Amino acid sequence: MSLPFYVAPEQQMKDRAEFARKGISRGRSVVVLRYRDGIAFVAENPSHTLHKVSEIYDRIGFAAVGRYNEFENLRIAGIQYADLRGYSYDRRDVTGRGLANQYAQQLGAAFSSGIDKPFEVELSVAELGQTADQDQIFRIGFDGTIFDEPGFTVIGGAAETLHAAIGKSFAADADLGDAVKLASAGFSDGVALEVAVLDRTRTQVRTFRRVGTVELNQLLGNH
Repeated sequence: MSLPFYVAPEQQMKDRAEFARKGISRGRSVVVLRYRDGIAFVAENPSHTLHKVSEIYDRIGFAAVGRYNEFENLRIAGIQYADLRGYSYDRRDVTGRGLANQYAQQLGAAFSSGIDKPFEVELSVAELGQTADQDQIFRIGFDGTIFDEPGFTVIGGAAETLHAAIGKSFAADADLGDAVKLASAGFSDGVALEVAVLDRTRTQVRTFRRVGTVELNQLLGNH
C-alpha cells in the first residue's frame, strides 16, 4: 500500500496563491478613483455586455477582474446581501465596509479550505459618502485580504505598474475628464473602456450611472 503524497502546508498555500495570481494576471485592469464629484470606475473591457463594473446598492459600486463566472456570482451574492440587509433593517445599514467584509470572508474561506480551488478574482468595493471625505474604496484580494484605499486603487494584471503611474498625478479634486484620462493613460492603446461613476451630484437615491460612448469621447477629448 503506497503512502499518500505529502505536501507541506506552507507549500500548499504558496501553490494556491500562485494559481490564483496567474488567473488574475490574465485579466485586464480596472482603476477605481475619487474625483471632484464622486468615485469613478475605469476598466479595460472590450465587451459591451460582460460588465466588470456594476451597481450593488444606492451608493455602492463593485469592480472585478479575473474569471467572469466567479466574480459575476460574487456580484449577485453582494446584491442579495445588500437587499436583504436594507429590507430587514434600514437602507443606511448597507455599507461598503460591510459588503467588503462579506466578500473577504467568502474569498478567505475558499482560499484556506484546501478542498476547492481558490477564487481567481480580485475585487474592489466603493461607497460614495455624503461628502468627499466620507468616500471609501476597498480592495479585496483572492485570499480574503482587505485593504482600505484612501484615494484610488488598481486591480488586475498590471496593477503595480498602473498604481505607481497614477500615484504621481492623482488628485481627489480633479474633474471627471481628468480622472478618466489619468486612469486610462497606462492602458493598452486602442482598448475599449468601460466607465461608470458614483455621482454625488445626482438627486436620485441611486448614484451609480454608466458613462456612454458619446460622453466618454467628450471626456477624453475625442471627436
